[in-house]
Amino acid sequence: MTVDPSLEEAFESRWEAAPAVALMIALQVALASVSHVRGWPLSDLPWWAWLTPVIPEVALLGPLALSARRHRLEQTGHRRAAVLGLLGLVGLANGMLLVALLISLIRGGETTGAELLFKAITVWATNVTVFGLAYWLFDRGGPVRRLQSDAPASLDFQFPQMENPQLAEPGWHLRLVDYLSLSFTNSIAFSPTDAMPLTRRMKMLMLVESGISALTVLLVMARAINVLQ
Repeated sequence: MTVDPSLEEAFESRWEAAPAVALMIALQVALASVSHVRGWPLSDLPWWAWLTPVIPEVALLGPLALSARRHRLEQTGHRRAAVLGLLGLVGLANGMLLVALLISLIRGGETTGAELLFKAITVWATNVTVFGLAYWLFDRGGPVRRLQSDAPASLDFQFPQMENPQLAEPGWHLRLVDYLSLSFTNSIAFSPTDAMPLTRRMKMLMLVESGISALTVLLVMARAINVLQ
């Protein structure tokens, strides 16, 4: 079965990538609202600091889900750069929030388990989504390029279905959910699981993701569970 690369990428962008970004926004808005109502501190930052990533995330929905915005950027050849740039801003903002959370934790500002757990889950889930989208965009030139007949021969990731095509379902090809699963397992196990990184840039991305996840899970979540006990 032949897959149209442009149509497949448009489907994944609108119905898989955009909902993932919307979920990040919902989680961050919910945390900011609860922090405002309950007076949860975050180092020396105000409650609305949790909304910092929302600005580039809302902008990211345009090239992912809105047809007019997508086509305008595609015509100028800037859509991929715009998506990657906005995704980088989200990752940077999330990293800064993690640093602020760690500083608040060291200073003793985080006193309740529910508070810490909500904050840690938000940072961790954002981290998983950002890196999952990054893998999807980078691997073999992105979702359109790797479906083309002249796609790059060199692989960034080796998935089990590539090594054993007989195990893959008919018409199988990589989709965003595969990269989100890869990102999730890397954030939990702090190492590759079913898919192996083959290029240095992917190894570095996975290293950074694991480092952020380790700080979030081992320090923040562990403290939250300790407080709950």
